[in-house]
Amino acid sequence: MTGDWGGRRTRLKDSGISLRADYVSETFAAVDGGVRRGTAYTQQIRAGMDFDMGKIAGWSGGLFHVTLNDRRGVGISSDYVGNRLPIQEAYGGQYVRLGEVSYEQNLLHDRLNLRLGYFAMGNDLGGMALGCNFVNAAFCAHPLSLSGDSGWYNYPNARWGAAIRYRPRADIALRTGIYQVNPNLGSEGNAFHPFAGGSTGVILPFEVEYDPGLRRDSAVLPGHYKVGVYYDTSRVARVGGSGKVTGRYGVYILADQMIVREGSGGRGLSVFGQFTANPEASAQITRWYAAGAVKTGTFRGRDADTLALGVVHAQLDPRLRRAHAETAGILDGYAALPAGETAIEMSYGFQARRWLSIRPDVQYIIEPGSFAFRSTHNALALGCQVRMQF
Repeated sequence: MTGDWGGRRTRLKDSGISLRADYVSETFAAVDGGVRRGTAYTQQIRAGMDFDMGKIAGWSGGLFHVTLNDRRGVGISSDYVGNRLPIQEAYGGQYVRLGEVSYEQNLLHDRLNLRLGYFAMGNDLGGMALGCNFVNAAFCAHPLSLSGDSGWYNYPNARWGAAIRYRPRADIALRTGIYQVNPNLGSEGNAFHPFAGGSTGVILPFEVEYDPGLRRDSAVLPGHYKVGVYYDTSRVARVGGSGKVTGRYGVYILADQMIVREGSGGRGLSVFGQFTANPEASAQITRWYAAGAVKTGTFRGRDADTLALGVVHAQLDPRLRRAHAETAGILDGYAALPAGETAIEMSYGFQARRWLSIRPDVQYIIEPGSFAFRSTHNALALGCQVRMQF
């Protein structure tokens, strides 16, 4: 939006310094169902700098990153609908924080990438870029069962870690690493205290990604397929029972595939699916299912606009339902409680400028009270997301 600053931005980049900043706002109204009706606005401002250490210090392939994140506003899910799957992706942790201080090194002609520092492990693992054609955080950009069932953290939550990515060939990526698990770093008081105590263990992930059709001359339609596993060494309370459990783990499968291409550009229709599984002894969400479609290029002359439709279901651990039913004395037992929450979303992404996108959005939440162990009327929320690149 702010252009080249009279050539200063280009000169800075040529010297090895790239500046970046963006803004996103999400305004929604709960118009039916949920806990109560109302309107909520939330926003996020992110700013950072990337230093090309090859240009600055002669370290070929080296990059240093610093990112700050600031969130403000009110949550439509937390304050009005009362559901678990956040209708606003940019809501959560409404304060300014250090989002990243990391160094990465590319080696072997960029086939091997090493990253070390303070950053979100979700920057490298378990993400689905296609999902950010939606607004609900359940789609953009990681299954929430990953972070809800373990010490996994996604942006803007950062932890100390070391990541490895290796591409044995252009369309295959192997990812692994070791990341700190420290719940205390999620508090506002530690927003700028990355060395705060409270670590409970480490999380060890491994992911394989296959990306067919990414080469420009490929006749294969592009797609992304990811299979991952992770193990969190933390010792935590046993779900729905007494005692402790050592180790939390899970598996996930993420896939998106273009099935129709229109012309030689990016116009076309893509479909996606997600599945995760976690053990009842340590998980809040034992199963996760998501599916949908994204149409890129809608009307004539609107090649960058998108139309997206998706559905996601998070299954609540039956042990939690059973424990609550016993504590609350529910006569019909845990079967009388909702088994999980489902979100259905449709959005239209209007690319008004290269730096500006506007996304009208509608979401319907089925059983929004599931994770609060209550029966709540299905909710309808209408809103709009605005994104700007500075």
